[in-house]
Amino acid sequence: MNSASLLQDIEFHESKPVVTVLFETSFTKEIRIAMKASTEMKKHQTSFPIVVEIVEGNIVFGVQNEKMNLGKGDLIALESSIPHDLKALKDSIIRLNLSKNDQSE
Repeated sequence: MNSASLLQDIEFHESKPVVTVLFETSFTKEIRIAMKASTEMKKHQTSFPIVVEIVEGNIVFGVQNEKMNLGKGDLIALESSIPHDLKALKDSIIRLNLSKNDQSE
């Protein structure tokens, strides 16, 4: 069993996102991203499918030439290898769930 808190021991950095692995298992990686207003996460991609949840704050999420304004409670899911970027409009806490159960049949 693993447990963690999305809201305890949060650190923000003035110029870059603070990425914290909350825990990792054989099937998932749970990550918290704390972003101070106006910080950015440049375009990147993952090797696994992801689900992004906005726990607090507001971000612009860029994917496939589209910019989406996401706020508290919003979710977005992406397959692996899809480039995306983030910009915080307010101080934001983001939960990233990375699924390791990606299989091609």
